[in-house]
Amino acid sequence: MDPVQEDERLSALDRYDILDTPPEEAFDRITNMTRKIFRMPMAAINFIDGHRHWLKSKQGLTIKEGKRRDAICNVAIEQDEPLVIEDTKEDARLCSNPYVLDDPHLRFYAGAPLLTRDGHKVGVLCVMDTKPHKFGPEQTAILADLAKAVMTELDLRLLASTDPLTGALSRRAFKDEAERAKLLAVRHGHALSCMIFDLDHFKDINDRYGHSVGDFVLRGAVEACRASLRKSDVLGRIGGEEFAVILPHTAAAPATRVAEKARRAIAKVSVARPEGRVKVSASFGVAELDRGAADVDELLRRADEALYAAKEAGRNQCAEWRASGATRPNVMQKVFKAGQIAFNAGNSVIDCTVRGLSDAGACLDVISSAGVPDRFKLRINSDNLSRFCSVVSKRDTRLEVAFM
Repeated sequence: MDPVQEDERLSALDRYDILDTPPEEAFDRITNMTRKIFRMPMAAINFIDGHRHWLKSKQGLTIKEGKRRDAICNVAIEQDEPLVIEDTKEDARLCSNPYVLDDPHLRFYAGAPLLTRDGHKVGVLCVMDTKPHKFGPEQTAILADLAKAVMTELDLRLLASTDPLTGALSRRAFKDEAERAKLLAVRHGHALSCMIFDLDHFKDINDRYGHSVGDFVLRGAVEACRASLRKSDVLGRIGGEEFAVILPHTAAAPATRVAEKARRAIAKVSVARPEGRVKVSASFGVAELDRGAADVDELLRRADEALYAAKEAGRNQCAEWRASGATRPNVMQKVFKAGQIAFNAGNSVIDCTVRGLSDAGACLDVISSAGVPDRFKLRINSDNLSRFCSVVSKRDTRLEVAFM
């Protein structure tokens, strides 16, 4: 795909703010229906960013994401019509594909592109099997219609302003309100802080007691947090068990006190079960707006970094973001671009998605930071950029680098 077209495609995907969001019944309903209509064991809604394919909904599959270059869906977004491979082992493009040779051993694939109103293919609705199939024009048309249903849900999701479970703002609505609050803070010169909190060991609660108990815990935690806030504060759900709050007219120190008050309130939430009461706790990260945080995404990133520090310190506590000596002095602008990490004299390449960029460095997402060396060359083809970098910080799938 042409680098400029790829940039436009990634910008279209970014507008939906769908990546790394929790499962949603509306999308699961479509993949379940797709699997049943075609009587096949696997179906998925796959979104393709700069370096990976990420499954928003899946039936019959265990993977959550994988390398973009390995994804058959990456082939599907290169064409306008649905891609049908009746036998992958007879297709020169796929006969050596890892998803064909290894788990889940795909022999049949059909995928219809998820097409935005302005013509960008942000992902694929696909149906798969471990044995070959015939797939006629009528079936192809049905799959294309189901892909349009996915896009309808995506467009409706953009319009939703409230999370139906907790009553907090939806992720998109929260970021819109946070941006308005940030603009007012910059215009009038008043303080503004952000806090992010995440329920500790929430997956264990869901796994042990079931999702109904997990839902009760989520609602109780949000109610406890909201009781600690002012009416002017903005509370939103930005992930499965992750929430964020914008605190206007509030510097870091008083924001940390609010976080501590909310943390204590959440620690009092419990659910009665026959085997005893299910207790819950939360970890908090706090960051204050300053010149270095040019946009809401950077402010959220800093609060998330502080949240990570709180979890590393033992959970059920609050941490405040503080700049390190290695922090980039330049303003980091939000971007969403495909990139490559090149090392070993260019013989080794790792795909990445560039999420932030400044004159001094960049913020990168990768499948895993484990195999990335401390120094490498970053390439962004759409910008004709090729810069040597050194790693400033490395965490899970996120890299902060400084240009050399």
